[in-house]
Amino acid sequence: MTAGDHRQAYDLLARGDLQGALRLTAALTAVPLPTAGAYAARAAVLKAADQTQAALAVNREAARRYPASGVTWHNLAATLGDLGLAEEAEAAARRAIALGLAAAETRLVLARALQALHRFDEAEAAFREALALRPDYEEPNTELAQLIWMRTRDRAAALSPLHAALAARPGHPGLRRALAVAQQFTGDPQAARATVEAGLGQPPYDPRLLGLAIDLCCVTGDAAAALRWAAHVTGQDASSHAARAQAQLAAGDGAAAEREAALAVAKAPHDQYALALLATAWRLTGDVRYRELYDYDGLVAAYDLIDPDTAEGSRELAELRDALRRLHRFTAHPFSQSVREGSQATLRLDGGHEPAIERLLQRLREAVGRRVSEGAGRGGPFWGRNTGAAEFSGAWSIRLGASGHHADHIHPRGWISSAFYVSVPDESADAVNRPGWIKFGEPGARTSPRLGPEHFVQPRPGRLVLFPSYMWHGTVPYASAEERMTVAFDALPVAG
Repeated sequence: MTAGDHRQAYDLLARGDLQGALRLTAALTAVPLPTAGAYAARAAVLKAADQTQAALAVNREAARRYPASGVTWHNLAATLGDLGLAEEAEAAARRAIALGLAAAETRLVLARALQALHRFDEAEAAFREALALRPDYEEPNTELAQLIWMRTRDRAAALSPLHAALAARPGHPGLRRALAVAQQFTGDPQAARATVEAGLGQPPYDPRLLGLAIDLCCVTGDAAAALRWAAHVTGQDASSHAARAQAQLAAGDGAAAEREAALAVAKAPHDQYALALLATAWRLTGDVRYRELYDYDGLVAAYDLIDPDTAEGSRELAELRDALRRLHRFTAHPFSQSVREGSQATLRLDGGHEPAIERLLQRLREAVGRRVSEGAGRGGPFWGRNTGAAEFSGAWSIRLGASGHHADHIHPRGWISSAFYVSVPDESADAVNRPGWIKFGEPGARTSPRLGPEHFVQPRPGRLVLFPSYMWHGTVPYASAEERMTVAFDALPVAG
């Protein structure tokens, strides 16, 4: 093998040959002294295979062997950030910068780490540094606007930098997409749709902008327009099939949606959104296979980890509430998430929280281990991924107030997802109207006819609910000003 062979791994990934990329990079890193490029390719391929912990081990070894490489430290910082290891991510990103790496991507990794560490002024400065290096970089444009919005709930202040960036480069699809996402999640989906469609003048169309146009047409209830835009989606990858399926569901063509969603799943069997669309199409068409994916009795589990009616449990929950409240420093919900009328705080996975939070995270890890053991030997689209162990890929806390709820959604980067209840409003005791309850089965994708929820679980302080990440779920809104606070996480199988 030659020094440049690692580039073939990226070609294999681009062609959808994940197994070939895994084999190639395993061979490239099995030699006595792999190149820095081989390590980078191996980590990238492991991430694509949802093996982020294994990727981290590769990145650490690369940094040990190539301590003078700024790119190697950047790669380590990015993976640490993906895993919620914010302090280490900051240190690795600063090491890369100190070694002379003048890349906007490294400033973005640093900004994300600083935001996770609640150093918001520094994070905002780092986002701006990234944009000074590359003004048309979509991610820091979006995330800077999001940070301003979450801190201030000032829509004009959040959108102003995006309007300016797009005005300077009106033909840039990434900037147009960034503005549209911000408009949608600050409360104006019609403006978001207009922004996107203004950028779709003549083919060939930008695929991501086209996909967002379809989504926004569905959100605004215009299924006919969604179908018109879907007719321009010519790709044969999983996301293209999913975009066509989404439009067909909105138009009520379950059979066509099933064909496209099935192709998406065939291309990407672990794509949680594709699985959700396929299940929805099966439900619309009355296909019996729907109940394999949405087997609520077998796939939704609830565990009462802390008893709020005992003195010890009540004290533990009170300490947890106080610790989590200190993390909730935003006034508005993030972009592209399910939270409405509430705030979200990212939880670190590096052991850096107060003891009450760390004790909870340990309880949650033990519960996931128990759930994985319960699924041993079972098959199907969900349990078939079970390797006997799972690790958190991310964790966060949600705090809802009056009229707060979660829009129906799935978790695209998970396998097992969750809701642990720290506090719930008193009105959740209403078993008829179910305010604040978690509901399952109502699609977040628009359908015709509309499909309602099929399964509910009552929230209770100390209760953990686990379910497949592809399963549509949301919360029933409630009117009380009382707090509803949860902790949630996604877990992925550990490679066997």
